[in-house]
Amino acid sequence: MIKHLLFAPGPRTKGLATSLMSASLLLASAAATADNPALPTQIVDLANKVDGVHPGYRAFHAKGVVVEGTFKASAEAAQLSSAALFSGSTIPVTARFSDGNGVPTTPDGGAAMPRGIAIKYHLPGGADTDMVTNSFKFFPVGTGEDFRDLLTAISETTPDQPHPNKIEQFMGSHPQAPKALGTLGVPDSFADEEYHGVDAFIFVNKSGQRQAVRYLIEPEKVVHITADEAAKQTPNYLFDDLSKRLAKKPVVFHLKVQLAAPGDQTKDASLPWPDDRKVVDLGVLKITRIVPNSPEAEKKLLFLPTNLPAGIELSDDPLPSLRSAAYGVSYGRRSQAQ
Repeated sequence: MIKHLLFAPGPRTKGLATSLMSASLLLASAAATADNPALPTQIVDLANKVDGVHPGYRAFHAKGVVVEGTFKASAEAAQLSSAALFSGSTIPVTARFSDGNGVPTTPDGGAAMPRGIAIKYHLPGGADTDMVTNSFKFFPVGTGEDFRDLLTAISETTPDQPHPNKIEQFMGSHPQAPKALGTLGVPDSFADEEYHGVDAFIFVNKSGQRQAVRYLIEPEKVVHITADEAAKQTPNYLFDDLSKRLAKKPVVFHLKVQLAAPGDQTKDASLPWPDDRKVVDLGVLKITRIVPNSPEAEKKLLFLPTNLPAGIELSDDPLPSLRSAAYGVSYGRRSQAQ
């Protein structure tokens, strides 16, 4: 989807649920969008208009691979949140790396932005909690209505439109959108990319202290390549590279959070917190293997940013609830196509 922003005409723009728990979370997300209950469906419809309808695939991040691994929390994590995720025990995880548009055959080079990793942590007792991150350092817009309007502008921009065209008009009236695009690079590997949870969540510790946070999944090193280098890569180079790396050793990330300072806003994912805000290392995420039946496994997986355990709560950011509702719409459609 981001390819249309990067390469459309203009200055910057060139270039149901698998369980009862998931079902209840989708209902909660729908309730959270009660002011505009049609919005999640509108967004999925527009995503399909921009990238086409591909039966059986996600409307967003259609091309992906399912992996497995573990997470082990640091001692500092338990001081911030009482969530079972941060108990210090080894937590099995199922995750999915992905390219960032709705075309399942998209090449892995520059247009497949943003890259993402979604993680499902399998907690003691049988519950799961989900985390959805991508390579944007902050999101282009802060509301679902603005995201809908962004997709509308993309879908209505044509090469023969006079300037400023629809997408140029949108970018001009939403200055954070081109800035967000400017934070994206092309990685040499899924393993060498940094992934951000652009939305704010609230950690609650055992003493009831509350702390607003944003997630950061940090690799051992970040390696980006140039546009010319990306153009020389094979269409599936990120997926091929991941397979080769995992055949040799685990891919290691550190799950971190940036802590909001008093007065930092939590409602708008397009407005990053200052770089000098404290960052805490929550623990080590190890990806150990690609699941043998990845194409089938990813059809059944649904990652919901509202699927939270005790000790982690939603903030006043509207996007997680909207995203869960939109993912639910997309899941329902791709399930019917199977």
